[in-house]
Amino acid sequence: MTRLEKRMVDKNLDLTFEFEKYVLDHPDLADRIPRNAVVSVCLEGDDKFNRWSRRLVEKQRKGRQPVFSVTIRKMRPVRSRIEELRVERAA
Repeated sequence: MTRLEKRMVDKNLDLTFEFEKYVLDHPDLADRIPRNAVVSVCLEGDDKFNRWSRRLVEKQRKGRQPVFSVTIRKMRPVRSRIEELRVERAA
């Protein structure tokens, strides 16, 4: 796997994970996407990734399986959820 492919796979995993968390917070959205659908996750403004994501979906699609495109328009910065911690020398 090339470095570019790895970056695309990693980005896809991150965005898919974020989309799954979003669906957990907005369960009505899940009702709009059939169970057997293939979801293409895209990121607004990232044409290279979006083309890659659409090609991936077409490879994974079986027959007349419905395809839904989810375009993430804006994301908040990644933050840690740690509220408190302690750091100490172990050795």
